[in-house]
Amino acid sequence: MSLFLEITTLPTEQNNPVSALIDTFSTHEILECINSEDGKIAQAVRNEIQYITKAVDAIVERFRRGGRLFYVGAGTSGRLGIVDASECPPTFGVPPEMVQGIIAGGTPAIFAAQEGAEDSPEKGTDEIRSRGITDNDIVCGIAASGRTPFVIGALREAKARGCYTIFVSTNSRENIIKMGVEADTLICPNVGPEVISGSTRMKSGTAQKLVLNMLTTASMIRMGKTFGNVMVDLQLTNAKLKERAKAILINLTGIDYQTAETMLELSGGNVKTALVMVLADVDAPTAQMRLKENDGFIRKAIVDC
Repeated sequence: MSLFLEITTLPTEQNNPVSALIDTFSTHEILECINSEDGKIAQAVRNEIQYITKAVDAIVERFRRGGRLFYVGAGTSGRLGIVDASECPPTFGVPPEMVQGIIAGGTPAIFAAQEGAEDSPEKGTDEIRSRGITDNDIVCGIAASGRTPFVIGALREAKARGCYTIFVSTNSRENIIKMGVEADTLICPNVGPEVISGSTRMKSGTAQKLVLNMLTTASMIRMGKTFGNVMVDLQLTNAKLKERAKAILINLTGIDYQTAETMLELSGGNVKTALVMVLADVDAPTAQMRLKENDGFIRKAIVDC
Protein backbone atom coordinates (compact mmCIF):
# COMPACT_ATOMS: atom_id res chain seq x y z
CA MET A 1 0.00 0.00 0.00
CA SER A 2 2.79 2.46 0.81
CA LEU A 3 4.35 1.98 -2.67
CA PHE A 4 0.92 2.43 -4.24
CA LEU A 5 0.42 5.73 -2.41
CA GLU A 6 3.93 6.86 -3.25
CA ILE A 7 3.51 6.22 -6.95
CA THR A 8 -0.05 7.48 -7.35
CA THR A 9 0.82 10.84 -5.83
CA LEU A 10 3.66 11.52 -8.29
CA PRO A 11 3.08 14.56 -10.56
CA THR A 12 3.76 12.47 -13.65
CA GLU A 13 1.10 9.92 -12.64
CA GLN A 14 -1.69 12.50 -12.45
CA ASN A 15 -4.38 12.78 -15.08
CA ASN A 16 -3.71 15.68 -17.44
CA PRO A 17 -7.00 17.53 -18.09
CA VAL A 18 -5.65 18.81 -21.40
CA SER A 19 -5.45 15.27 -22.78
CA ALA A 20 -8.29 13.63 -20.84
CA LEU A 21 -10.27 13.00 -24.04
CA ILE A 22 -7.26 12.38 -26.30
CA ASP A 23 -8.72 9.08 -27.48
CA THR A 24 -11.49 11.07 -29.18
CA PHE A 25 -9.09 13.48 -30.92
CA SER A 26 -8.20 13.44 -34.59
CA THR A 27 -4.58 12.71 -35.50
CA HIS A 28 -3.92 16.42 -35.97
CA GLU A 29 -5.47 17.25 -32.59
CA ILE A 30 -3.40 14.53 -30.85
CA LEU A 31 -0.22 15.97 -32.30
CA GLU A 32 -1.18 19.53 -31.38
CA CYS A 33 -1.88 18.40 -27.82
CA ILE A 34 1.50 16.66 -27.51
CA ASN A 35 3.31 19.62 -29.03
CA SER A 36 1.54 22.10 -26.78
CA GLU A 37 2.52 20.14 -23.67
CA ASP A 38 6.09 19.77 -24.94
CA GLY A 39 6.22 23.56 -25.19
CA LYS A 40 6.16 23.75 -21.38
CA ILE A 41 9.36 21.75 -20.94
CA ALA A 42 11.95 24.40 -21.78
CA GLN A 43 10.60 26.80 -19.17
CA ALA A 44 10.56 24.04 -16.55
CA VAL A 45 14.25 23.41 -17.26
CA ARG A 46 15.00 27.15 -17.30
CA ASN A 47 13.61 27.37 -13.77
CA GLU A 48 16.35 24.96 -12.68
CA ILE A 49 19.33 26.78 -14.22
CA GLN A 50 20.71 27.92 -10.85
CA TYR A 51 20.98 24.28 -9.80
CA ILE A 52 22.31 23.13 -13.18
CA THR A 53 24.97 25.85 -12.88
CA LYS A 54 26.07 24.48 -9.52
CA ALA A 55 26.25 20.98 -10.98
CA VAL A 56 28.29 22.06 -14.03
CA ASP A 57 30.81 23.94 -11.88
CA ALA A 58 31.25 20.83 -9.73
CA ILE A 59 31.68 18.61 -12.80
CA VAL A 60 34.31 20.92 -14.31
CA GLU A 61 36.24 21.05 -11.05
CA ARG A 62 36.42 17.27 -10.90
CA PHE A 63 37.14 16.83 -14.60
CA ARG A 64 40.19 19.04 -14.06
CA ARG A 65 41.28 16.66 -11.29
CA GLY A 66 40.98 13.72 -13.67
CA GLY A 67 37.55 12.70 -12.39
CA ARG A 68 34.76 11.00 -14.29
CA LEU A 69 31.02 11.60 -14.63
CA PHE A 70 28.69 8.63 -14.18
CA TYR A 71 25.01 8.72 -15.09
CA VAL A 72 22.86 6.16 -13.28
CA GLY A 73 19.29 5.37 -14.26
CA ALA A 74 16.71 2.74 -15.14
CA GLY A 75 14.54 2.41 -18.23
CA THR A 76 14.19 5.64 -20.20
CA SER A 77 16.31 7.56 -17.70
CA GLY A 78 19.14 5.02 -17.96
CA ARG A 79 19.04 5.03 -21.75
CA LEU A 80 19.21 8.82 -21.84
CA GLY A 81 22.32 8.74 -19.68
CA ILE A 82 23.95 6.22 -22.00
CA VAL A 83 23.06 8.29 -25.09
CA ASP A 84 24.56 11.45 -23.61
CA ALA A 85 27.70 9.65 -22.43
CA SER A 86 28.24 7.90 -25.77
CA GLU A 87 28.12 11.17 -27.70
CA CYS A 88 30.88 12.87 -25.69
CA PRO A 89 33.91 11.11 -27.28
CA PRO A 90 33.06 11.85 -30.94
CA THR A 91 31.79 15.35 -30.19
CA PHE A 92 34.42 16.57 -27.75
CA GLY A 93 37.35 14.22 -28.28
CA VAL A 94 37.33 12.90 -24.73
CA PRO A 95 38.07 9.27 -23.75
CA PRO A 96 34.98 7.08 -23.31
CA GLU A 97 35.86 6.58 -19.64
CA MET A 98 35.34 10.28 -18.88
CA VAL A 99 31.53 10.16 -19.11
CA GLN A 100 29.80 6.81 -18.56
CA GLY A 101 26.23 5.60 -18.40
CA ILE A 102 25.04 2.91 -15.99
CA ILE A 103 21.61 1.35 -16.55
CA ALA A 104 19.71 -1.06 -14.32
CA GLY A 105 19.75 -4.45 -16.01
CA GLY A 106 23.01 -3.80 -17.88
CA THR A 107 23.51 -3.82 -21.65
CA PRO A 108 20.33 -5.81 -22.48
CA ALA A 109 18.26 -3.05 -20.84
CA ILE A 110 19.48 -0.56 -23.43
CA PHE A 111 17.43 -2.33 -26.09
CA ALA A 112 14.56 -3.94 -24.18
CA ALA A 113 12.89 -3.40 -20.81
CA GLN A 114 14.32 -5.59 -18.06
CA GLU A 115 11.41 -5.87 -15.68
CA GLY A 116 12.34 -5.62 -12.02
CA ALA A 117 15.94 -4.55 -12.69
CA GLU A 118 15.31 -1.17 -11.09
CA ASP A 119 13.93 -2.57 -7.83
CA SER A 120 17.22 -3.46 -6.14
CA PRO A 121 19.20 -0.74 -4.34
CA GLU A 122 21.93 -3.33 -3.71
CA LYS A 123 22.52 -3.71 -7.45
CA GLY A 124 22.95 0.05 -7.72
CA THR A 125 25.45 -0.09 -4.87
CA ASP A 126 27.34 -2.91 -6.60
CA GLU A 127 27.60 -0.93 -9.83
CA ILE A 128 29.33 1.94 -8.02
CA ARG A 129 31.69 -0.41 -6.20
CA SER A 130 32.60 -2.31 -9.37
CA ARG A 131 33.82 0.84 -11.10
CA GLY A 132 36.26 1.91 -8.41
CA ILE A 133 34.55 5.28 -8.04
CA THR A 134 36.41 7.77 -5.82
CA ASP A 135 35.90 11.27 -4.43
CA ASN A 136 37.31 12.69 -7.68
CA ASP A 137 34.25 11.39 -9.57
CA ILE A 138 30.69 12.67 -10.00
CA VAL A 139 27.63 10.43 -9.91
CA CYS A 140 24.41 11.77 -11.42
CA GLY A 141 21.28 9.80 -10.64
CA ILE A 142 18.37 10.15 -13.07
CA ALA A 143 14.85 9.11 -12.06
CA ALA A 144 11.61 10.74 -13.15
CA SER A 145 9.82 9.55 -10.01
CA GLY A 146 12.72 10.22 -7.69
CA ARG A 147 12.22 6.86 -5.98
CA THR A 148 13.94 4.29 -8.23
CA PRO A 149 15.69 1.92 -5.76
CA PHE A 150 18.57 1.08 -8.14
CA VAL A 151 19.39 4.77 -8.51
CA ILE A 152 18.99 5.55 -4.80
CA GLY A 153 21.33 2.68 -3.89
CA ALA A 154 23.95 3.96 -6.33
CA LEU A 155 23.69 7.52 -4.99
CA ARG A 156 24.06 6.42 -1.38
CA GLU A 157 27.19 4.43 -2.16
CA ALA A 158 28.60 7.34 -4.17
CA LYS A 159 28.05 9.73 -1.25
CA ALA A 160 29.67 7.26 1.13
CA ARG A 161 32.74 7.34 -1.12
CA GLY A 162 32.89 11.13 -1.04
CA CYS A 163 31.68 11.66 -4.63
CA TYR A 164 29.87 14.79 -5.68
CA THR A 165 26.32 13.67 -6.36
CA ILE A 166 23.63 15.11 -8.63
CA PHE A 167 20.03 13.99 -8.85
CA VAL A 168 17.79 14.73 -11.84
CA SER A 169 14.06 14.16 -11.38
CA THR A 170 10.79 15.54 -12.68
CA ASN A 171 9.18 15.04 -9.30
CA SER A 172 8.97 18.25 -7.27
CA ARG A 173 11.95 19.36 -5.19
CA GLU A 174 9.75 19.33 -2.09
CA ASN A 175 8.74 15.72 -2.69
CA ILE A 176 12.31 14.64 -3.37
CA ILE A 177 13.44 16.16 -0.07
CA LYS A 178 10.51 14.57 1.79
CA MET A 179 11.45 11.20 0.30
CA GLY A 180 14.87 11.52 1.89
CA VAL A 181 16.88 11.57 -1.32
CA GLU A 182 20.34 12.91 -0.57
CA ALA A 183 22.43 14.57 -3.27
CA ASP A 184 24.70 17.58 -3.37
CA THR A 185 22.59 19.13 -6.12
CA LEU A 186 18.94 18.42 -6.93
CA ILE A 187 17.72 19.32 -10.43
CA CYS A 188 13.93 19.04 -10.56
CA PRO A 189 12.20 20.50 -13.63
CA ASN A 190 8.46 20.39 -12.96
CA VAL A 191 6.90 19.34 -16.26
CA GLY A 192 3.51 18.46 -14.79
CA PRO A 193 1.32 15.50 -15.79
CA GLU A 194 2.21 13.60 -18.93
CA VAL A 195 -0.02 13.62 -22.00
CA ILE A 196 -0.43 9.90 -21.38
CA SER A 197 -0.56 9.49 -17.61
CA GLY A 198 2.61 7.92 -16.25
CA SER A 199 4.40 7.76 -19.63
CA THR A 200 7.60 9.39 -18.44
CA ARG A 201 9.35 8.71 -21.74
CA MET A 202 7.48 11.82 -22.93
CA LYS A 203 7.78 15.19 -21.15
CA SER A 204 9.89 13.82 -18.32
CA GLY A 205 12.29 12.11 -20.71
CA THR A 206 12.59 15.24 -22.83
CA ALA A 207 13.32 17.38 -19.77
CA GLN A 208 15.96 14.92 -18.60
CA LYS A 209 17.61 14.95 -22.04
CA LEU A 210 17.72 18.74 -22.02
CA VAL A 211 19.35 18.76 -18.58
CA LEU A 212 21.95 16.14 -19.55
CA ASN A 213 22.73 18.09 -22.73
CA MET A 214 23.38 21.15 -20.58
CA LEU A 215 25.52 19.32 -18.02
CA THR A 216 27.98 17.86 -20.52
CA THR A 217 27.91 20.62 -23.15
CA ALA A 218 28.50 23.44 -20.65
CA SER A 219 31.18 21.40 -18.89
CA MET A 220 33.01 20.68 -22.14
CA ILE A 221 32.88 24.35 -23.15
CA ARG A 222 34.39 25.23 -19.77
CA MET A 223 37.09 22.63 -20.47
CA GLY A 224 38.11 24.35 -23.72
CA LYS A 225 36.49 21.85 -26.05
CA THR A 226 35.01 24.53 -28.31
CA PHE A 227 36.28 27.63 -30.08
CA GLY A 228 33.38 30.02 -30.06
CA ASN A 229 30.40 27.78 -30.72
CA VAL A 230 32.34 25.32 -32.86
CA MET A 231 33.30 21.84 -31.58
CA VAL A 232 36.99 21.74 -32.34
CA ASP A 233 38.00 18.63 -30.41
CA LEU A 234 35.99 16.23 -32.56
CA GLN A 235 37.56 12.89 -33.46
CA LEU A 236 38.03 12.27 -37.17
CA THR A 237 36.64 8.74 -37.09
CA ASN A 238 34.76 8.76 -40.39
CA ALA A 239 34.63 10.51 -43.76
CA LYS A 240 31.91 12.94 -42.67
CA LEU A 241 33.89 14.11 -39.65
CA LYS A 242 37.05 14.54 -41.73
CA GLU A 243 35.19 16.83 -44.11
CA ARG A 244 33.59 18.66 -41.19
CA ALA A 245 37.07 19.26 -39.77
CA LYS A 246 38.20 20.82 -43.03
CA ALA A 247 35.09 23.01 -43.09
CA ILE A 248 35.87 24.18 -39.55
CA LEU A 249 39.39 25.19 -40.57
CA ILE A 250 38.14 26.97 -43.69
CA ASN A 251 35.37 28.84 -41.86
CA LEU A 252 37.47 29.89 -38.87
CA THR A 253 40.67 30.82 -40.66
CA GLY A 254 39.77 31.64 -44.28
CA ILE A 255 42.21 29.13 -45.80
CA ASP A 256 41.26 27.09 -48.86
CA TYR A 257 40.30 23.40 -49.00
CA GLN A 258 43.72 22.12 -50.02
CA THR A 259 45.49 24.09 -47.30
CA ALA A 260 43.00 22.83 -44.73
CA GLU A 261 43.71 19.26 -45.82
CA THR A 262 47.46 19.86 -45.54
CA MET A 263 47.19 21.44 -42.09
CA LEU A 264 45.15 18.52 -40.82
CA GLU A 265 47.80 16.11 -42.09
CA LEU A 266 50.61 18.10 -40.45
CA SER A 267 48.68 18.27 -37.19
CA GLY A 268 48.15 14.52 -37.08
CA GLY A 269 44.42 14.98 -37.61
CA ASN A 270 44.02 17.26 -34.60
CA VAL A 271 41.70 20.17 -35.41
CA LYS A 272 42.76 22.31 -32.44
CA THR A 273 46.43 21.94 -33.31
CA ALA A 274 45.71 22.80 -36.94
CA LEU A 275 43.74 25.89 -35.92
CA VAL A 276 46.55 27.18 -33.72
CA MET A 277 49.06 26.47 -36.50
CA VAL A 278 47.13 28.69 -38.87
CA LEU A 279 45.91 31.39 -36.49
CA ALA A 280 49.25 31.80 -34.68
CA ASP A 281 51.39 30.97 -37.74
CA VAL A 282 53.41 28.31 -35.95
CA ASP A 283 54.43 24.72 -36.65
CA ALA A 284 52.69 21.67 -35.19
CA PRO A 285 55.03 21.11 -32.21
CA THR A 286 54.73 24.76 -31.18
CA ALA A 287 50.96 24.68 -31.55
CA GLN A 288 50.78 21.55 -29.41
CA MET A 289 53.00 23.14 -26.77
CA ARG A 290 50.88 26.29 -26.68
CA LEU A 291 47.71 24.28 -26.28
CA LYS A 292 49.24 22.26 -23.45
CA GLU A 293 50.42 25.40 -21.66
CA ASN A 294 46.95 26.92 -21.94
CA ASP A 295 44.88 23.89 -20.87
CA GLY A 296 43.62 23.32 -24.40
CA PHE A 297 42.04 26.76 -24.84
CA ILE A 298 42.60 27.98 -28.39
CA ARG A 299 42.00 31.68 -27.63
CA LYS A 300 44.77 31.65 -25.06
CA ALA A 301 47.07 29.58 -27.26
CA ILE A 302 46.96 31.98 -30.21
CA VAL A 303 47.95 35.01 -28.14
CA ASP A 304 51.63 35.80 -28.62
CA CYS A 305 53.65 34.31 -25.75
